Amino acid sequence: MFDVLILGGGFAGLWSAAAATRLLRAAETGPAGRSRTAETGPVGHSVALLTPHPDLVLRPRLYEPDPARLRVPLDRVLGPVGVRRIAATATAVDTVRREVTATAPDGTRSTVAYRRLVLATGSAVVRPELPGAALLHDIDTLPAAVRLADHLRALPEAPDGPGRWTAVVVGAGFTGLEIATELVGRLRALAAPCGAADEVRVVLVERAEVVGAGLGTEARPVITRALDELGVERRLGTTVSRLDERAVHLADGSALAARTAVWTAGMRASALTAQIPAPRDGLGRLAVDGALRVRGVEGVYAAGDTAAAGAEGGHTVLQSCQHATPLGKVAGHNAAADLLGLPPADFAPDPYRTCLDLGAAGAVATIGWNRTLREGPEGFAKELKRAINETWISPPVDDPEELLRRADHRVGQRQPVPPPA
Repeated sequence: MFDVLILGGGFAGLWSAAAATRLLRAAETGPAGRSRTAETGPVGHSVALLTPHPDLVLRPRLYEPDPARLRVPLDRVLGPVGVRRIAATATAVDTVRREVTATAPDGTRSTVAYRRLVLATGSAVVRPELPGAALLHDIDTLPAAVRLADHLRALPEAPDGPGRWTAVVVGAGFTGLEIATELVGRLRALAAPCGAADEVRVVLVERAEVVGAGLGTEARPVITRALDELGVERRLGTTVSRLDERAVHLADGSALAARTAVWTAGMRASALTAQIPAPRDGLGRLAVDGALRVRGVEGVYAAGDTAAAGAEGGHTVLQSCQHATPLGKVAGHNAAADLLGLPPADFAPDPYRTCLDLGAAGAVATIGWNRTLREGPEGFAKELKRAINETWISPPVDDPEELLRRADHRVGQRQPVPPPA
């Protein structure tokens, strides 16, 4: 039996494990403050992370080229502090018996018992059911992003013809805008040696009448200018009805000759949330209290994209890395605090902000839930996005002291942003 069992190896799961270890270790040090090192691991308490994947995937960066490199070995992050990684997929949760059914990669099934559980199994893109849907790419997971990258790299060898250098991106929200603006440069770099750089075409298809409908009215003119600068076309007020090998067909009756189509519309919490006997919201996320305890279920906490937690100003957190990390820290801390008979910490994330990458056209940053445009010197937003992607979201590797320092729920992610180059 594990004292704290975390399901899921994403940002929320990793930081839950680190935060639980941090508090348990502090309790084991005792009032005498006896000496110990970060490498010794918890004494008398056990923390385990159950995930089928050996790496933390830097999921917010999967729109970038070469996605295969965007991962961090979990064992080099959590191993030095004594967290055990169980290489398996959780398939069932029994909250009465406090057991999780796990299936290993070879198909072997086992039961893992826990005293406190943190559900941090994330979310997944909701893929549509329509003719030709198997032809759709996405960048929701590392394997999917790698498949898209491989597909793009094969285009120079593909037969010439209409749509060879055209990509259709479905969904003009955060993910859709980032991959669409990035694809312009990626496709041009591939097409240039074939003398076809001018044939590159990226088309955004969006059901709403505007792009970035949830990103705020102040940011929209910046986004629109960037799309115009890059030559990204828009088909608004419609969606995809079917696909074939050579075209994407739209609900308005038109068709776009294209060899590449990327779906980015809609997310839903892990199906494992249905195993927990508690209320869920429209995205499948579990109802939690201010300490991230699942309402009505003893010993179970939720973090990351599985938790419908409250944020500042009466808002509910978004399914994003920005909220997953602090959710994980508080859930892990409180699971350990519950074991130790200590008072829980309230979830209080940093004020909400966004930073949207717009490829070669720059980036745009906003502050607050009303998405007020964040002003700064020219190039500031792009440098901010680079700092987020390359520094802020990555956990320390082979550095147990720094990991435990950052696992404190009172330590924020944000760091100084370098000046624009």
